[in-house]
Amino acid sequence: MSVGPLKVLVVGATGSIGRLVVAEALRQGHAVRVLVRDAGRAGALPAQAERVVGELTRAETLAAAVDGIQAIVFTHGSSAGGKAGAEHVDYGGVRNVLTALNGRAVRVALMTAIGVTDRLGHFNRATEGHDWKRRGERLVRASGLPYTVVRPGWFDYNAADQHRLVLLQGDTRHAGNSSDGVVSRRQIAELLVRSLGADAALGKTFELVAERGAATSDFDSLFAALDADTPGALDAVRDAPNMPLDQEPARVRADLERLAAR
Repeated sequence: MSVGPLKVLVVGATGSIGRLVVAEALRQGHAVRVLVRDAGRAGALPAQAERVVGELTRAETLAAAVDGIQAIVFTHGSSAGGKAGAEHVDYGGVRNVLTALNGRAVRVALMTAIGVTDRLGHFNRATEGHDWKRRGERLVRASGLPYTVVRPGWFDYNAADQHRLVLLQGDTRHAGNSSDGVVSRRQIAELLVRSLGADAALGKTFELVAERGAATSDFDSLFAALDADTPGALDAVRDAPNMPLDQEPARVRADLERLAAR
């Protein structure tokens, strides 16, 4: 079952996928608000999208961005800054927006990455990017908000005949290259927005790749075939239990407790 038009906040709206999410949400009839650090950077976005200026790394600047919204799509990510950037942007951005909501219920679609549970690969050892994205997922689950977590494969590495979307669970592909799975940016954006209105996507976490075949049109059936995350669990269904909570940084445990209390 799908719901009607929503007022959607797009976080990461000026990025390569965020721009497509804005366009797709408008196409699907939603009202769109974009969070931007600098209004001048939003010039290329559709005029119908409302601009709100705020700093993702500072929760106190986000009240106007979340005021009156019904759904959030997170497509943000740190492109530089190493471990500190991963913590402050990939993780901190999720924490700060959820904090700004102050306990108000909204629908959430969070984009992370395929391989996010791989802690031993070169990328994570160098940047801790997977760990901080995964901690962002945990915040969303702990918050009790209705959510969908999407872990896309490698952007736009798909061949011309790879349009059929496939959803995986367990995050077992850890090659660290496009052999883990590929999918177009446009399809990622469409699925993120579709998930907001699909009851079958509620409480589910999955990896998103494209295989050879025609483009997917029945998203409800695609979502319905998945297992839901265990209620109250911090990690996704079938994820490897390789991030023990008692070994997490104290500040992360405190964030989880604070958001769960709301």
